[in-house]
Amino acid sequence: MKKLRFCKWDILPVCAVAALALAVFLLFLPAGTPATQVEIYKNGQLVKVLPLDQDASFAVTGEYTNVITVQNGKVAVTQSDCPGGDCKGCGWRSSAGSIVCLPNGVEIRVVSQNADVDFIVG
Repeated sequence: MKKLRFCKWDILPVCAVAALALAVFLLFLPAGTPATQVEIYKNGQLVKVLPLDQDASFAVTGEYTNVITVQNGKVAVTQSDCPGGDCKGCGWRSSAGSIVCLPNGVEIRVVSQNADVDFIVG
């Protein structure tokens, strides 16, 4: 059985694959549009819009209660009595994205008014 060995020309395809991977990664980076507001949905219906530049707090009640707090340009679920508490575990968000509380049917979208992307998953 012949043993495979690495030669100096094998580096070219390795570098080509690495460059292609870097290009794909950079292509799919978010545009960096700053978020300007928070949209709060209950069971798919918009119930409140809060600007990120003003500190505020809003309670969404239903089967459970979620308290959404906007402070220093960031938003978080600061109190929740839902089982699991995953919505509280999302922490403070200031960029485009969502915080979801499935047991209470609440979605908090951090969005920009003039962005061409609704939200970013991931």
